[in-house]
Amino acid sequence: MNEADQLKWDRIYTGGAEKAAEPCRVLSSHSHLLPAEGDALDLACGRGGNALYLAARGFSTRAWDVSAVAVQSLSDIAAHNNLPLMAEQRDVTANPPASGSFDVIVVSRFLDRALAPAICTALREHGLLFYQTFIREKVAGTGPNNPAYRLEPNELLRLFQPLHIIYYREEGCVGDTHEGFRNEAMLVAQKRQNAGDGF
Repeated sequence: MNEADQLKWDRIYTGGAEKAAEPCRVLSSHSHLLPAEGDALDLACGRGGNALYLAARGFSTRAWDVSAVAVQSLSDIAAHNNLPLMAEQRDVTANPPASGSFDVIVVSRFLDRALAPAICTALREHGLLFYQTFIREKVAGTGPNNPAYRLEPNELLRLFQPLHIIYYREEGCVGDTHEGFRNEAMLVAQKRQNAGDGF
């Protein structure tokens, strides 16, 4: 476990219980693509908005984060609402999901490029990935300052090229930047067992 990361995120999440955990936009806007049931993972879950959303829809849900504070808060909410959700303190970089273990994986506002192959292989056949995070071509000061944690143009497409892309959106600074979806990219993709897909 990376102790520095854990302490950083514990500080961020301490005292933040009043802030409601909401699902990311790529998940809430494309929930019609979800299967009727299955095993789901909210990877680097933070406050667990995605995990709570999935569990409320009946998915057997795992939520992993490096912050013990975030995991405990999420566990308490899940227990109080009797949701099928298991939250776990876990360094997802050092301990990624096992191959073929999930029908749905959601990642929001987290970027570790080295994890992309493991995320692809962790999906079962026909499994779905919902991914949303910050881009370098930004119009506002939200998100990390370090460009290493922001996507280059179309990078999300390249990272998950082995998957079948269902939906992609990245507006950057094109047109009227006061409108639309800015500062982030979002992707929905599916694992399909086609010849030459690399799995």
